[in-house]
Amino acid sequence: MDSKTRNERKMTSSPVIQSSSPSEESWRSRILREFTPGLARLTLVADPDGLLLEEGILEGLRERGFDVIIFSDPVEFRYTYESRYRSKWDQGIDTGFVVIVTNSPSLDALPFDLLQAGRKLSFSLGDIFPKLSYSVVKALGQEYWDALYEAQKEWATDRLSDNDTRNFILRYVFEIKLERIKQPLDLLRELIRCHYQGQRIPEILGEWFLEKLRQNPAFNEWPLETIVPDREAFFEFLQKEWATFIDHLVAEKQRVTCEVQEDVPKDGVYNPQLVPPATQCFPFECPDIQGYIYKMFVEGMLRPVPHQDASVLSDSWVCIGVQTISLEVRLDKILQTLEASIPNVDSEHTDWFHLARGWSEMILLANTQPEAIPESANERIQKLQAKVDAVLTDWVFRRYKELFNLPSVHPVMVHHIPRFIANQIESHDSKVALVVVDGLAFDQWLVVKEILTSRHKNLRFREQAVFAWIPSTTPVSRQAMFAGKVPLFFPDSINSTDKEPTLWKQFWMDRGFSPDNIVYIKGLGCDDLGRVFETLSYPRVKVAGLVVNTVDDIMHGMKLGTAGMHNQVRQWAPYMSKLLDLLFNLGFHVYLASDHGNIEATGCGRPIERSTADVRGERVRIYSNEALRHEVKKHFPDAIEWEPIGLPDGYFALLAPARQAFVSKGERIVTHGGISIEELIVPFVQIERTNE
Repeated sequence: MDSKTRNERKMTSSPVIQSSSPSEESWRSRILREFTPGLARLTLVADPDGLLLEEGILEGLRERGFDVIIFSDPVEFRYTYESRYRSKWDQGIDTGFVVIVTNSPSLDALPFDLLQAGRKLSFSLGDIFPKLSYSVVKALGQEYWDALYEAQKEWATDRLSDNDTRNFILRYVFEIKLERIKQPLDLLRELIRCHYQGQRIPEILGEWFLEKLRQNPAFNEWPLETIVPDREAFFEFLQKEWATFIDHLVAEKQRVTCEVQEDVPKDGVYNPQLVPPATQCFPFECPDIQGYIYKMFVEGMLRPVPHQDASVLSDSWVCIGVQTISLEVRLDKILQTLEASIPNVDSEHTDWFHLARGWSEMILLANTQPEAIPESANERIQKLQAKVDAVLTDWVFRRYKELFNLPSVHPVMVHHIPRFIANQIESHDSKVALVVVDGLAFDQWLVVKEILTSRHKNLRFREQAVFAWIPSTTPVSRQAMFAGKVPLFFPDSINSTDKEPTLWKQFWMDRGFSPDNIVYIKGLGCDDLGRVFETLSYPRVKVAGLVVNTVDDIMHGMKLGTAGMHNQVRQWAPYMSKLLDLLFNLGFHVYLASDHGNIEATGCGRPIERSTADVRGERVRIYSNEALRHEVKKHFPDAIEWEPIGLPDGYFALLAPARQAFVSKGERIVTHGGISIEELIVPFVQIERTNE
């Protein structure tokens, strides 16, 4: 993937490292050229801006034979360094090269023995962007560094001030040219593009941008303070405008029909007084906007609206956003979009997040009335599943190992979630609750969201996607979430969840909370709100970790497949509505997450292991010996021997083949533990109660 392609792909942040001539040097190559294999076994790096924790850099270091260790918690660091590297060096074992990274601007905080032994380097954004304001660039997410670096090379001839840097970034990174935004349509075109692509303008740019917009009288009546910086508020704005637009479009169609049918009385179906004037309707059919709107409905950012006369729109592109259009038509359009947007092995993790959102819409729609789905559509779905499963597996083997070291500013994996929440807390007086719905797949979250929305008109959902750990089991993935750590650091409890309360409390105590500020409750999901209220109403409670087990319980007893899961979750979801009410009434900020998803799988046979497997899951078997695992794999040649990435020593996972399970051949179950888009990419949602 060359640099030109990277610039054209707005949302990518870390392409595959490629060699380049000096005139085509990238910011990555400037850093990676400092890491020559064989030059030093141990390298120490002061990296206050997280340059080395970017996907492309991590991949480049790995390809050169370097392992990266982050120095944050001294105890965790010493455990990793001593057990995996220094002790082996003392035995003469070659482990490759090690890079130790600290987010401090200097190396002074590192232990003395490292400072004596290691080669020393430092990198900062000021080195990479010398012509731009450091304070402004630092506020920009790393996903924008590619575009900014290319723009600096081409357009920044002199050192720029803070305001000039802001304007430069808006123009060349977000492609917003202030001089071209003169009318509402100009601004809406830019906002749709930015918000769809997930480009959240940093506050340091946003306030300045709003100040410039307020100077234009054309925007005096616009809620700029909400729809410009707030993605979800903007989508709510579009949702309301879409309903008005559909009313107008249907009425226009009926008016034309009335005009050509002379026998229709004037007081018939069409009533011009009920039709919004065309000038008041948002121009959704504008070519620059239509494509984005279509994708927003496919990916669930916008929801189809009901209309009793929607059938007159069945031959129009807008049918994707109308609830009463036939299920078959909607499914066909979603499948077309998904088939054209499958990532590849070089794609970024954000590309998989985008696909997962549309994928969950497809699963939900296909199982709403499964008997109404034509066989041809089912065949397309199966073919699409097989292709996506294969590509995702290849991608995971290539790129997954870079994910767990990424910064938690935007969570990428489940163990990033506590750090993200901790960074959102304004003070120790804030009250925050993390509700972990064990086993909730993204499509099942959409079912829950539908129920919550129907019962509460004033909820706002800030949805993100994150990766579960592999294997996608509760002891590994959920425990990592509550610990805020990779599974490597809880080897003694890797096969159970008994240590979750301790790990959860330790995480928050390390951030200055006292033990009586922190609560962990599990086993929730039915007739237990009194217990929750009694525990959380204690005045000193500030942080609550709540485990809701019902979805996982439903899954393990499910005999009716994905459609049965949706039905059962829909019946149970009112519980979540009551739990949210309780939390909001007690003053908590609420986050909802899942530790892993689930899939409908077919049995490929049970391994004959006697007592060799430590864990006998339906989608994964765990062995303490690599040879034992390999022996079992001989009987299941398509099973996957998973490298223990971020896992304790002696933890060897054998994953079942795609959409298969280690149960009796032909048996169909709903389960989890392996690699699929449904199991591996799960929802993380901030839920707010608004005043509207």
